[in-house]
Amino acid sequence: MAGQIPQRFIDDLLARVDVVEVVGERVTLKKSGRNYSGLCPFHQEKTPSFTVSQDKQFYHCFGCGAHGNALRFLMEYDNLRFPEAVEQLAVRQGMEVPREGADDPRAQARERKRKEGVNLLELAASFFRERLRMAEADSARAYLERRGLTAEVLADFGIGYAPHDWEALKRHLSEHGIPEAVQVEYGLLVHREDSGRTYDRFRDRVMFPIRDFKGRTIAFGGRVLGDAKPKYLNSPESPVFHKGRELYGLFEARQANRHLERVLIVEGYMDVVALAQFGIRNAVATLGTSTSEEHLSRLFRLVGEVVFCFDGDRAGRQAASRALEIVLPLMIDGRQARFLFLPEGEDPDSLVRREGADAFADRITCASPLSEFLFEQAAVGRDLARIEDRERFASQVLSALQRLPEGVLKSMLLGELAKRSGVEQARFESLLAPVVPTREVDVDDEVYEPYEASAKPVGRADKRPAALGLTGRTLQLLVHEPRLVERLPETLDWCPTEDPDGALCVEVIQLLRAGGYRSPQVLLAHFHGRVEGQRLAELVRHELLIPREARATELEGLVEYFLQQRSRRTPQSEIDSLLARERSGERLSREERQRLMELLTALSR
Repeated sequence: MAGQIPQRFIDDLLARVDVVEVVGERVTLKKSGRNYSGLCPFHQEKTPSFTVSQDKQFYHCFGCGAHGNALRFLMEYDNLRFPEAVEQLAVRQGMEVPREGADDPRAQARERKRKEGVNLLELAASFFRERLRMAEADSARAYLERRGLTAEVLADFGIGYAPHDWEALKRHLSEHGIPEAVQVEYGLLVHREDSGRTYDRFRDRVMFPIRDFKGRTIAFGGRVLGDAKPKYLNSPESPVFHKGRELYGLFEARQANRHLERVLIVEGYMDVVALAQFGIRNAVATLGTSTSEEHLSRLFRLVGEVVFCFDGDRAGRQAASRALEIVLPLMIDGRQARFLFLPEGEDPDSLVRREGADAFADRITCASPLSEFLFEQAAVGRDLARIEDRERFASQVLSALQRLPEGVLKSMLLGELAKRSGVEQARFESLLAPVVPTREVDVDDEVYEPYEASAKPVGRADKRPAALGLTGRTLQLLVHEPRLVERLPETLDWCPTEDPDGALCVEVIQLLRAGGYRSPQVLLAHFHGRVEGQRLAELVRHELLIPREARATELEGLVEYFLQQRSRRTPQSEIDSLLARERSGERLSREERQRLMELLTALSR
């Protein structure tokens, strides 16, 4: 149905749903004090660092940082889009999801376009599968038979054939009422500007449908049968296909094993399909691009181990170096990355046919760990018996370790570097330690540092949260106790908006007053996907270490302090502060602009 889901419905839905129930259906949780704990479903771990709060209707992992409410959990765990997650939660509560703007012509046009795209690509996939069974596809079937692919594997991957005809698909889709312009937009037709003619993009090719996480066809890849170039051809970017985000074979891998622990990243479609033919059903391929951070982030939400598969030649080593750079920042404790280099002249397709599935599986098992590849790469072309070469070796490794998250892996790699270089580990640690700038603190400014010792993640660095200023403390009180908004003055001129948390504090107060919210989880839902939402989530994760009955008094004291500070400031200093922020490109709020006009008017009298 077209139209947006009203915010009031989302708020009501989150107020009815229990995040413990939603998470508990997918993760084994145990009662731990006021909260529940379990093994994080978003990264591999042996000691539970995943906590679910029933009071706050919020989950957080101290290991990988995953956090959010019930909606966010469904989106991350089940790979759902926001509307789909809302629909799923609504079904649990027996609620029907309303839509706003369903009569809006623009909304109807967007919905119609989306349906056209989905129907078009599925219709094209069906057309290609049907043509593979016809006489015109003799050469395609012979090619697939030579590759040893069974009917079962062809069906699992939906493989088909694009006829050697300039307009075969175009005619078929047009007969089903699909406009040529839509066929062009989704990459099935090519439009020649010089003649205005359109023709099939894929001709005389074995066709591989590219599917999203729900199994819907979103694009195609075609392997040529003759001498035409390129050998492999992908659909262009479209409203539903972004090649830097998708992985060929991921849907099929998850269908074969819903509890994947390891994924093998290879280069091409045939590598994925050939490995599947031999029973290796956990391979995926990038789509004409190198592996991106988005690819890896997506995979690490599903599995704990990723194995990169490369040719053993120079180009393969260079590709491995790029992959190392991309994966390092994602290597939190519990994750593994390994590197498999094949014999020169071989690819996964040819090697698994020559050696068999067991031998290829053994190669995967024996692939180089990230640590081994990192040190091996840094040592290439260097004589570590020489001080100068050893210094360059250590510098290269240290440069890589700077990209690695804090944790056990980083500490162990520093220890290994110390052994190989002969330099004390403490010296390397001091070189990696960031320089923390000192901050001047006003003598009147009390600094709050809410911190709960029991919440420290096991096996991770003891990192205290940054000192929390008075505006941040005000914001924290409101996030934990939304009802306290009733104790605030009607006007917001007391709030120091020049403070980093000030503008967010004003926005939160206005939102609480407009919506009448009483639940932190409903408040957080409004900021989902925004930087401000991360800040609020950070404040929610830290308990307020004062009794509930004392919180209103503390908030009133903070407001009184801000009002006193405001009365001490000269109009000119306030004008200078607001003008400086405006000149820097920062957008002032409506209240701030009004205040600036008042000050300038008063000054001109």
